[in-house]
Amino acid sequence: MIGKLTGILSDKNPPQVLVDCGGVGYEVQVPMSTFYNLPATGEKVSLLTHFVVREDAQILYGFESQAERSAFRELVKISGVGPRTALSVLSGMSVGELAQAITLQEAGRLTKVPGIGKKTAERLLLELKGKLGADIGMPSGAANEAQSDILQALLALGYNDKEAALALKALPADVGVSEGIKLALKALAR
Repeated sequence: MIGKLTGILSDKNPPQVLVDCGGVGYEVQVPMSTFYNLPATGEKVSLLTHFVVREDAQILYGFESQAERSAFRELVKISGVGPRTALSVLSGMSVGELAQAITLQEAGRLTKVPGIGKKTAERLLLELKGKLGADIGMPSGAANEAQSDILQALLALGYNDKEAALALKALPADVGVSEGIKLALKALAR
């Protein structure tokens, strides 16, 4: 119903903001990733929104980008994941990090988010597989499996998530597992 708000940012009180649109103030819940990128109070702001109507409340959730809103909508479709949990996930990791965790089936990265236990993380991985990674241009099919295997090999060799992810980005998209590991190790050795 309400898809976008553009107005003056009246108040910032994490995770809630107040947007004045022509004299009407809208309370909007936002993930911390959006909150940190908001302008100062008194300045113009534009947020994409998702409107939730419950028996006891009507709540607006706001997002800086279409990718964030799409990820939020995919998250709330999952049984047992409500808007508050979805907001928590998007506050704890970027959409790109979430998509990568789902593509590479890394439940451990999801359990680091407050409110996400092992079972919920596994449900997220299962339900979002193939939905979120494709939206942001993550590799798919055989290339995806090869990249996942390369990443697991680098992690097993003692490299951290960040180093391994950087090495993966430098690889050609269609590289095989053994060749990819060799190239990644060469890149990491520099």
